Amino acid sequence: MAEEKEKGLPKAAIIGIIVVVVFAVVFIVMGQKQRFAPVVPGSEALDFTLPDLKGKEVSLKDYRGKVVFLNFWATWCEPCKDEIPSMQALYERFEGEPFEILAVSIDSDAPEVVEEFAKGYGVTFPVLHDRKGRIKEMYKTTGVPETFIVDQNGVVAEKVWGPRDWTSPISIMTIKDLLENGPKPREAYKKKKS
Repeated sequence: MAEEKEKGLPKAAIIGIIVVVVFAVVFIVMGQKQRFAPVVPGSEALDFTLPDLKGKEVSLKDYRGKVVFLNFWATWCEPCKDEIPSMQALYERFEGEPFEILAVSIDSDAPEVVEEFAKGYGVTFPVLHDRKGRIKEMYKTTGVPETFIVDQNGVVAEKVWGPRDWTSPISIMTIKDLLENGPKPREAYKKKKS
């Protein structure tokens, strides 16, 4: 009888340990769910702070109340090079409007290299430097260029993979609509196809 009890104790202890481990894993995974969720239309734009090319800290939240064109790019990216002139034209088109472009360079090079590149393209919009790739990871970008149009309330209205000609009427439809009519309910952004 004593032998049976001794055999049963380790089995019960093992089951108890397994149950605790399973609950711990489930708790950790559920707690980290947001960390793995992609940033998509209808979701809150994740706030961040990055230095511009002169070292001044800039936060996304500073632009609340404006439509923000948040673009991830790199100096080595050929499609980015094609897209930058139309981004500059877009910036000039909406000058004076509650609109801002934040171009986040994911280059690991020194800020001076990125600044020289931007000057070569006549860029006058703010360029931020995500040298360590933290914000790129936070936004779960899959490559460059990748653009998020953020409404006045800080909600992603549109997500665009790859380059676009930002001078075409269809490309600026979301921006123009937000500037003229204001932000929409989150559900409206989720239904829209980019």
